[in-house]
Amino acid sequence: MKIAAIFGLALAMVSGGNGGAAAAGGTGLVAIDVLLLPDAAMVRQARALNQALERHGRTGFALDATHVPHLTLLQCYVRRADLIAVAAAVDSVFRGKPPLGLELTATGRFASPVADLTATGISVGPTPALTQLQLGVVAAVAPFIRHGGTAAAFVDAPQSATIGSTANYVDRFIPAASGTNFRPHVTAGIGHVDLVARLVAEPFVPFAFKIVGAAIYQLGDGGTARKQLWIWHP
Repeated sequence: MKIAAIFGLALAMVSGGNGGAAAAGGTGLVAIDVLLLPDAAMVRQARALNQALERHGRTGFALDATHVPHLTLLQCYVRRADLIAVAAAVDSVFRGKPPLGLELTATGRFASPVADLTATGISVGPTPALTQLQLGVVAAVAPFIRHGGTAAAFVDAPQSATIGSTANYVDRFIPAASGTNFRPHVTAGIGHVDLVARLVAEPFVPFAFKIVGAAIYQLGDGGTARKQLWIWHP
């Protein structure tokens, strides 16, 4: 493991930014996303869907440098003091099952309720390799997982009206979204129910893409990847 990258993670949480300050107080928990970074083909499609939401009155977020398109393997709460150990555990999984170059297929668009709005994005077909990678990450991080995180564990979230649903989802991520319940996807944005329904109903041509990176991010509201804490270096 790159020692500089691990110490960079610790420094990112201790200093600078609203997310770091929030994580340092309250319960001392940080909401993290262990995630995979898709290639340009997927990023283009996710951003196009995000922009379609914006043109029609999006009520969510723009995909930008602090809202990174990604494929989630695990969301959970960990103690800030355990972040270095968590990164080491994830690193050991990735070294045994390298994610770079993993070939996947985008299969369609999805809609998922978020409070009184609806999230949408691009569904990804599960593969044995992807499922095993997720199970490995969940098992490796399990000893560090804590429950009961609040808005203070997220980046810029205390002022959000929907943070409660996000915080609850992170708490129940493993039973709801891992193993046989794993539904890999790349979220593109949040909008009103009728708008998302129209976008999901539009024709979709499946396409292949690859994984080009892996990282741990601090979460924002709505499951967004807001602050990079650690990036994997093979």
